[in-house]
Amino acid sequence: MDKNAILNYLGEDWSRVLGLISSSLSSDVSLLNDTNTFFLEHSGKKLRPLIALIVAKTCGGGKLNEDSLHYAAASELLHNATLLHDDVVDGSETRRGVPTVASLLGGTASVLIGDFWLAKAVETMFATDTMDGKVVKVFTKTLSDLAEGEMLQLQKSGNGDTSEADYFRIIYSKTASLFEAACVSAAISVDSAPEIIEAVREYAVNIGLAFQIKDDILDYSGSDIGKPTGADIKEQKITLPLLGALHRLDPAKEKTVRKAVCDIAEHPEQAESVFELVREYGGVEYATERLHECCNKAVMALKVFPDCEGKSYLADIAEFIADRKN
Repeated sequence: MDKNAILNYLGEDWSRVLGLISSSLSSDVSLLNDTNTFFLEHSGKKLRPLIALIVAKTCGGGKLNEDSLHYAAASELLHNATLLHDDVVDGSETRRGVPTVASLLGGTASVLIGDFWLAKAVETMFATDTMDGKVVKVFTKTLSDLAEGEMLQLQKSGNGDTSEADYFRIIYSKTASLFEAACVSAAISVDSAPEIIEAVREYAVNIGLAFQIKDDILDYSGSDIGKPTGADIKEQKITLPLLGALHRLDPAKEKTVRKAVCDIAEHPEQAESVFELVREYGGVEYATERLHECCNKAVMALKVFPDCEGKSYLADIAEFIADRKN
């Protein structure tokens, strides 16, 4: 993915989205303002608003509008709100190689700041004269999905009985649903036809699933984003690489491994044996196959669009998600 080429394609629209995000977070409470600035400086690739703007331009024949900009900004604000909350739930000390807000200021502050970002996401979404009610439904569904996904993951990590169907429901709810909201709201913003919106939804859901599968693969194979390898096992999460290995075990051995994951807090030394099992039984390879299936589905969904620069960039992003190292 050539990000500089994409930014040239988006031009001033990208700068305006960044400006909307930054200005929406301004506060006269210095601690909040300083923390927001710190968090923004380490807020990653901003992939969701980037993709949203490309979708809006592709669906809009090369043009987008104020709604497109506001919905894209709202998607990034909402995403970061969830990260601030997740760091408390997961007890994360670092993110992207820097201390989390939770580790610096405590869980209470991180939750409150996450709530502020969530409120600003809603405020930004509504800050247009032509707010579409369909977009409200898209974002409210995502908020519901995020909560349900987090609770289902908590339930399953306690029981150790995560199935592959459970896993895909969790990662749809926690990750793919926000990609879906960003892209579908972008398509709606330029009055796309229903069949175009559905194609965009298919693309967005699949790149969202792929994004999380890749994260879960990196947790076993290593990355440089500051998330320690093995964090999922420490949090009793059974993700796709482990599920891929479990598929190859007999029921008795599978039950033993699942119990070991449940008991990992009391017996952290068992984590290495789980890692060895994933390596031995091709768990990462299994997850990588599913990753590429999702990316291929995303690219196939773009067939409704005529060949154009935006379509090419959307396909490149799917490839980037599959190949990224962090």
